[in-house]
Amino acid sequence: MDYPGNLFVVAAPSGAGKSSLVKALMELDARVQPTVSHTTRAPRGQEKHGREYFFASAQEFDAMVLADAFVEWAHVHGQRYGTSKKMIEERMTQGADVILEIDYQGALQIKKMYANAVLIFILPPSWEELRSRLERRGEDTPEIIELRLQNAAVEMAQAQEFDFVIINEVFDRALFDLKAVVHAQRLKYHVQRRARPDTFQALKIA
Repeated sequence: MDYPGNLFVVAAPSGAGKSSLVKALMELDARVQPTVSHTTRAPRGQEKHGREYFFASAQEFDAMVLADAFVEWAHVHGQRYGTSKKMIEERMTQGADVILEIDYQGALQIKKMYANAVLIFILPPSWEELRSRLERRGEDTPEIIELRLQNAAVEMAQAQEFDFVIINEVFDRALFDLKAVVHAQRLKYHVQRRARPDTFQALKIA
């Protein structure tokens, strides 16, 4: 189905700045809306159920998988994360541009289901900077940081499968690049024709 809204999927290794970039984009562009993923991991810091994530037990998550309620789900760092099919489709039907922050496995799954989805991968400028960012967060033990770095090597190798790649070296520049991708997608022929059908009909453009 060709929905009125666009679907943007952003993936990155932990520490690349994905969440900060997506948050800043949504503050600048009200048409871009998030979906809230389900996860089996425990809340961190000030996270609240229904805001950052829907926190679910393993049993609750299993039930949703069996009910085919997820457009994608995956194991990430020993926990499970899933994206609600209903939430995505409701928002796109209403004309919103939906943006998802997920791992590369989920992004590639979504591309198979929604051919018009735009996949964006965020890269750090270097291994040294990635390690430094993970350490500065102060959320993980040294062992977890090493695991995240090992996973990052696997994750970044998948960047070639994405439509766009943004290197988050200078935050403002990376944010500009992300805004440019969103704007460019809205100007594609089929998107403009879908968003402004009256204009195309008036101009007798098929």
